[in-house]
Amino acid sequence: MKRIIVSLFAILLAFSLVACNQKSTNEELITDIGDSTKFTEEEISNAIKIVKDNFNFPASTLTKIWYNEEESNRLSEAYLESGRGSINETQPENVIVLLSNFDVDDSGDNPVLNPDSTYENYQWILIRDNEDSEWMVDDQGY
Repeated sequence: MKRIIVSLFAILLAFSLVACNQKSTNEELITDIGDSTKFTEEEISNAIKIVKDNFNFPASTLTKIWYNEEESNRLSEAYLESGRGSINETQPENVIVLLSNFDVDDSGDNPVLNPDSTYENYQWILIRDNEDSEWMVDDQGY
């Protein structure tokens, strides 16, 4: 009987830990692909998916991701001239910058970000080897 209780407790604990470790992406996440002459809708959607899959800030919920071509081009240019792009020789057509907003809850479980706050215009710089390869996050932040 004791073995059954311990086993049930272990299973319950495992489910609890898995539930607490879920990525914090909002069911009502707003995405905006925007207009683009540089990338197709599919390319931008794929980049947005990569950001959603890589968002894993503790005690935080992603609320909005968007592409704005003018802003992306400006930030891409800075990345290529003085950021990691100046080192890795990524071509301009293989860089996309997405912007995002996210909320941090008031739990204090995030040791870096301010509790009970909203971060806006957080940048995600994604690169790829060529038009046929997948996007990957190369840098993020402000």
